[in-house]
Amino acid sequence: MTEQTPSTPPFRDPHLPFAKRIDDLLQRLTLDEKLSFLHQFTPAVERLGVAAWRTGQEALHGVAWMGPATVFPQAVGLGATWNTDLVRRVGEAVSKEVRAMRAHDDRVGLNVWSPTVNLLRHPLWGRNEEGYSEDPRLTSAIATAYTRGLRGDHPTYWRTAPVLKHWLAHNNETDRATSSSSVRPRVLHEYDLRAFRETVEAGAVAGVMPAYNLVNGRPNHVSPYLREHLRAWTDEELLVCSDAGAPSNLVDHEHYFDTHEEATAAALIAGVDSFTDHGTDSSQIVDRARKAYGQGLLTEADIDTAVRRQLSVRFRLGEFDPHYDPHAGTGEFDTPAHRALAREAAEQAIVLLRNDGLLPLAPDTRIAVVGPLADECKLDWYSGTLIHRSTPLEGLYERFGADRVEFAEGVDRVRLKTSAGTFLHVPEAPAAADGVRGAEGALDPALLAGRTDLPPLTTDATGTELALVDWGEGVLTLRAPDGRYLSVADDGYVRASADQPGGWIVQETFRLEPHEHGHLLRHVGTGRHVCVAADGVKVADGDPHVWELVIAERGEEAVRRVAERADAVLVFAGNDPHINGRETEDRATLRLPAQQERLLRAARSVNPRTALALVSAYPYAVDTTALPAVLWTAHGGQAAGTALARVLSGDVSPAGRLPQTWYADDADLPGLLDYDVIGGRQTYLYFEGTPLFPFGHGLSYASFSCGDLTARADGGSLHVTFTVTNTGDMTADEVPQLYTRAVEPSVTRPRRELLAHERVTLTPGEKREISFEVPLSAFEFWDVARGGPRLEPGSYDILVGASSEDVRLRTTLRLDGEPGAPRPVLRRGLEAADFDEQSGVAIADRTKTAGDAVTPQEGRTAELVYRNCDFGDGVTRVVATVAGEGVVELSLNGGAPVAVLPLETATATPYDYTSLGADVAVAGVHDVHLRLRGPLRLAHVGFSG
Repeated sequence: MTEQTPSTPPFRDPHLPFAKRIDDLLQRLTLDEKLSFLHQFTPAVERLGVAAWRTGQEALHGVAWMGPATVFPQAVGLGATWNTDLVRRVGEAVSKEVRAMRAHDDRVGLNVWSPTVNLLRHPLWGRNEEGYSEDPRLTSAIATAYTRGLRGDHPTYWRTAPVLKHWLAHNNETDRATSSSSVRPRVLHEYDLRAFRETVEAGAVAGVMPAYNLVNGRPNHVSPYLREHLRAWTDEELLVCSDAGAPSNLVDHEHYFDTHEEATAAALIAGVDSFTDHGTDSSQIVDRARKAYGQGLLTEADIDTAVRRQLSVRFRLGEFDPHYDPHAGTGEFDTPAHRALAREAAEQAIVLLRNDGLLPLAPDTRIAVVGPLADECKLDWYSGTLIHRSTPLEGLYERFGADRVEFAEGVDRVRLKTSAGTFLHVPEAPAAADGVRGAEGALDPALLAGRTDLPPLTTDATGTELALVDWGEGVLTLRAPDGRYLSVADDGYVRASADQPGGWIVQETFRLEPHEHGHLLRHVGTGRHVCVAADGVKVADGDPHVWELVIAERGEEAVRRVAERADAVLVFAGNDPHINGRETEDRATLRLPAQQERLLRAARSVNPRTALALVSAYPYAVDTTALPAVLWTAHGGQAAGTALARVLSGDVSPAGRLPQTWYADDADLPGLLDYDVIGGRQTYLYFEGTPLFPFGHGLSYASFSCGDLTARADGGSLHVTFTVTNTGDMTADEVPQLYTRAVEPSVTRPRRELLAHERVTLTPGEKREISFEVPLSAFEFWDVARGGPRLEPGSYDILVGASSEDVRLRTTLRLDGEPGAPRPVLRRGLEAADFDEQSGVAIADRTKTAGDAVTPQEGRTAELVYRNCDFGDGVTRVVATVAGEGVVELSLNGGAPVAVLPLETATATPYDYTSLGADVAVAGVHDVHLRLRGPLRLAHVGFSG
């Protein structure tokens, strides 16, 4: 290291503040160089010695897409631990592996795109596995812990730079690039923004990634919320990275702008700093930005702002201070500590849902292990490649001994017969044909192609017996005796070539479609049918073959054989994370696949000591009344099998807790696109039915008691203390949970709302005092009448429980606050989106840059209610600001209309607003009801006297 010399530019001087160094570097860059920084893949500026850089490294539960790495439980599994210290340590391990891998492969980036803080509002969302919880406070607690681990604890230099995904209100894969989430102000502020806000305010976040969808009619990539909310929560420069292809979507799919130059400029001005589009080819984005600048849509100051934010992250990562970067020499990769942590995380993620004494299993138990997930260690789209692998079967072999464990996968053993009498045949693979997809790493694993080095399938007189697994909704996989799945490569031939289903478009799934006296076999990935050609079996558009399904053995038969010989049966059911519920694909139902339900019934029919172990990325609706034990774990990563065996044997007491409600039936669910958690009574916060298992639920092999509750409010905080005692006979973890409920709220408030939690380990007989300090702002709600948060004075229940429904202690406190007041409609009028209640309403964009309007949902009449509107001594005129075409009707207190405002001639565009007026005579305080008919947008209603 040397002191700065006159030839050393200030941006290279580690003794200067980052802001001054960034200023210096920014003024040295030419406009063309700055434009090149706007793409994900930023080229080097060799004349200044500035290296090439890229945003984006997937690291949701381990380093992903770059080859072998430690694989931790899925994010929803980390959420189920309810353990912030553990999750911080996982983030720390992941970030150290990022650094270690980058030392050998500069494709590995330090700007990590994780965690995902989208709330698990709807359990049919295909990406349920990526989030932490349906609750914003639990989500933010887990996300904050993970980002702190990713960031590291050095005061100046960050180990990695975490980016939160996906801003905002994003819970559907169906039409995800074109659908709009209708988010009323209360839901926005009390629910969707909260998880992001509390994580950003904690100070370990480098940026966010906007989601593909629109919110209130406006694409997230041009959302004013980025400026109004996100950047107001912190003094740090936050880097906003677009999602892949989303900038082009603004024109190509959403048709929100006419030209890509307009779209690029609008996104940049709204706050997008780095454009992820067209892969590694930056030329199109740079050209669009250059033309937008030339057309006057952008200024150089706009470009400078985005480049400054990128440079801020790069300086914090130590790029310009290699001698001072404390993380530069990090080499921790696949260490014994990381392997132990992966097992610890997998153990803590296991949730015991039901137990009538069957678990834990005694050491001498003869166990039947059955089901399609019993000998699997499944990965998901955001996993690394396994270095170590433990399936439940392997874990149970190791723990109980292979002589005490008998296995039946429960697949149907089938052959496929052609109309010519021959059978589908899998040729023997060459000796050197082994290989694991993804082991080589890829910046975009969607580009990993299927294998063509193996021979295509043929037909012969005897054929090959295949293992058929039906994953539900008619989607099945076929597996050859050597364990390889039937797959289709780019050349269209069918081969037994895949070690697992996978890829952006899965090529290993099929459908059997009844046809005449047999079936057509449709390949899902291509949509084509399987047929037999002279040079092998392939998929083709025409002349499909009719196949007869010859069943050698039903899976239920094998399951019954081993189940009736066992002391206990463990049925491992669940999902493959690449099939029926994943990125790009939502689930259709909460039910288990029918084949798995049949296996469970078969086991139970011959052995009542049958436990169900669900290994899945999301909840199921299962009839558990006849089952003595049920447990759930997300896909647990490399140590999943060992962890399950240790819990099933009682070496570890389970203490995971459900991070989301498990509903009993599909009928309990709102529509997938209904984002109004308040009006739709969604999540444990508002759901009024009886769940299968409630939020926060999870059992233990130990027992616990709670007592000595005290609660007081002072100094702007609620202070709660109580004791927890382990009354059982083994060391175990307990997760005390603190909830509140407004006793007599003036508006709809949550039935229960999580305030705090802690996971603690207690030895038998140990008593521990638990203390929580909660800011009184946690009791606020968004008051639409005033357009801001308000703490309503009144009584609040303070509840201590083992789940949201299992309350053990309670007290009631009266909190001071600000009384509500009627809406001052003479002064402010009514912003249309600030309703109290609605039906048939969608919220739309008032303009393309800011503001909300309301409009009827397609084919419906919109009904809106605004409570307690104060008209003072009287008004004589109402004026509605509208666009489109239709009718606005105004009534009071649900009575007959007092004003009808027709817009008979359609405005030129949905953004050309006009004023409609009518005479009225209203005084005093009333509830205002509005009814909207037709394709009309209402922005505001004003009153005058």
